[in-house]
Amino acid sequence: MGPDRSYEASLIEPGPGVWRSAPAHRFAPLMENKAYFDALSSALHKAKRSILILGWQFDPRTRLDPEGPLTDRRAEIGHQLKALVRHKPDLDVRLLIWRSPLLIAASQGFYPHKAQRWFRRRIVEFRLDGPGILGACHHQKVVVIDNQIAFCGGGDISTDRWDTEEHFSGDPRRCEPTGVIPAPRHEVMCVLDGPAAQNLGELARERWRRATGEVLEASTPRGSDAWPDGVEPTLHDVPVAISRTEPQVRGRPEVRENEALHLEAIRQARSLIYMENQYFTSPLLAAALAERLAEPDGPEVVLVSTGRSPSWFDGLTMDTARAEVLYRLEQADRHDRFTAFYPVTDEGERIIVHAKMTIIDDKLLRIGSSNLNNRSMGLDTECDVAVEAQTDQQRDVIRRFRRHSLGHFIGVSGEAFAEAETLLGSVAQAIQTFGQARMKPLGAAEPTRVERMFAEWQFGDPVSATDAWRPWKRLNRSHRTRPRSEGGQAPG
Repeated sequence: MGPDRSYEASLIEPGPGVWRSAPAHRFAPLMENKAYFDALSSALHKAKRSILILGWQFDPRTRLDPEGPLTDRRAEIGHQLKALVRHKPDLDVRLLIWRSPLLIAASQGFYPHKAQRWFRRRIVEFRLDGPGILGACHHQKVVVIDNQIAFCGGGDISTDRWDTEEHFSGDPRRCEPTGVIPAPRHEVMCVLDGPAAQNLGELARERWRRATGEVLEASTPRGSDAWPDGVEPTLHDVPVAISRTEPQVRGRPEVRENEALHLEAIRQARSLIYMENQYFTSPLLAAALAERLAEPDGPEVVLVSTGRSPSWFDGLTMDTARAEVLYRLEQADRHDRFTAFYPVTDEGERIIVHAKMTIIDDKLLRIGSSNLNNRSMGLDTECDVAVEAQTDQQRDVIRRFRRHSLGHFIGVSGEAFAEAETLLGSVAQAIQTFGQARMKPLGAAEPTRVERMFAEWQFGDPVSATDAWRPWKRLNRSHRTRPRSEGGQAPG
């Protein structure tokens, strides 16, 4: 990895890439949905005044603790939320979930419209919301409790999301109501408090106002603490930035903060750009990475993604475009600093990498809902949070979390992976040397003609509201990722 030089400026000051920045008194990343669901269950039961949930998907049949009897319907979150309100008459519970089209809802295995039947007596206020543009979705995943504690990341509350760090193939605890056991899934969320959580509360209330016209008042009960039991804060008094994506609609301007923060973080990176993401198709981000890969002393770039998307549509659109982008990045990688991997279980089963996490130089930790594709940068609504280490101790916390995540893919401890990384002097070489059984290379083959066509037109992956149904406006964008010629000019 390259030399560790000082940054030009903080990456998380309010500006083009950041909506709000404020401290969190406590902050903890939550790896895998077992950790998230356990923490969420604890915090929900501590709520006094309000619970506000934003989601891409929500299934009231979801069991936050799936290890109990399957016949116990009281373990389902729909029943739990109603029980909370009955036992706490002052508690206000509201859910705002994307109104997904029937075709996509069918692929989810549960129609969100059915959830309204669970809450039809208005004990819990459940609303469906669309972003106002055909083809766009609400993709933010935020939970705010008592305007005091907030969760943010890539995880939805649904029956196919729970998993542990072991990612066992055929784990019966992942069994859905249909009897199907879904593929293992890797997820990252975070929980935080303080002014940073209050900012997420403001974001969630504004979403509710736009969807319903109702203005919700912020109410934080005195003398209470909804911080989840069993979650040890890993960072204290750390600044937290919030970045958004919002499409241009109904007179509101487009917001591309997530894209801007990615581009600036890539530009300022000194030693390592580590990304875990479900999709990677953005030519703009790939071009920024290619620029850094062309430098003789630029950062190492490591991507971990899913080997093959679980749905046919994503396979046709996202996987094909990714093949083109990865191939062009590998062609640009003159100094052998770019590597992409996909994880599998001990039995060779695909692990779905649903996390949306980026770590820059073990200094910036970014967790959110935005994928590294076009639509997450300008078409869908997204919400990411980022913490920036202020001390060597905070930086060490981020480094340990990154190594823990990499180690769990391979089946070793974070400490063991740290030894390999230190010994070999490279993250990718440590993975390649010690993790060949469970971390496979991604994107080495030249894309087919069909893959190249989908990459050129970027079907299903609009850049913004202005080209959502005008794919010809996106033609040839992927050419931006082509390597520079010997003369330093990008080929035409």
